[in-house]
Amino acid sequence: MNNKIFIQSPNGNNSFEVSNESPLFFIAGPCVIENKEMAFRIAKTLKEISQRLGINYVFKSSFHKANRSSIESFTGIGFEESMEIFDKIRKELNVPVTTDIHEAHQAELVAPHVDILQIPAFLCRQTDLLVAAAKTGKIISIKKGQFLAAEAMEFPVKKCIDSKNSNIMLIERGTTIGGKDLMVDMRSFEELKATNSPVIFDGTHSAQKPGSGSTTGGNRSIIDLLCRASVSQRIAGLFMEIHENPEKALCDKECQFPLNRVEDFLSGIIALDKHVKNAKPFVL
Repeated sequence: MNNKIFIQSPNGNNSFEVSNESPLFFIAGPCVIENKEMAFRIAKTLKEISQRLGINYVFKSSFHKANRSSIESFTGIGFEESMEIFDKIRKELNVPVTTDIHEAHQAELVAPHVDILQIPAFLCRQTDLLVAAAKTGKIISIKKGQFLAAEAMEFPVKKCIDSKNSNIMLIERGTTIGGKDLMVDMRSFEELKATNSPVIFDGTHSAQKPGSGSTTGGNRSIIDLLCRASVSQRIAGLFMEIHENPEKALCDKECQFPLNRVEDFLSGIIALDKHVKNAKPFVL
């Protein structure tokens, strides 16, 4: 039986269940907070879409992009301003928030402003970071490293459990192949589930083409394909980075998903999730 996690609304009035057998939930927002107004607009629009479609929603955005190809790349608007927008989204929209942390000392600073702490893929083996995040008591979502086999994620999970926190989710985001591309192996979902954790698919980062120059490239046209294939594997959630105008995004512009296409896209994904989870799994 897969571990169940309950994500509570910021106002504390309700919660929803996250597991690989529960209805799919949605984590989405801009790659990085570019300005307060845009981040709030996207969060508000995605909440409205999610309510119309009947899917539970968590806002995601980075307050700082520590992993950039070039030192000249945009990294964020600053810690204080970013925490203010997280607080505003949680208070005014009553939407749970997640963001990624990169250093152990950030865990305690960020935790009061979010509901879920995310561990970046490149840092999923960093013991100090995992332990500090776990000790906050927040739900922890850990991205699988592009360089790791899926079964190796049992070790980051164990680090959190040994730190007295079993509220852990794992995010699949592809595996490096050939140095400049990513591949999503459908077998990895069952291997991640074996850790007794809810599994989420990152549909936009999996469309990246790393090592494409001073900025990371990507292929937005395969996002739908990757998401449908992954949701067919009976998973807990879908993670996507969403922008009002991806071509002008300050981060990951080639693989962020356009906000005006989310509702049509998500309606098909939800229908697929319901069909898959209502069907009896075939076992040899």
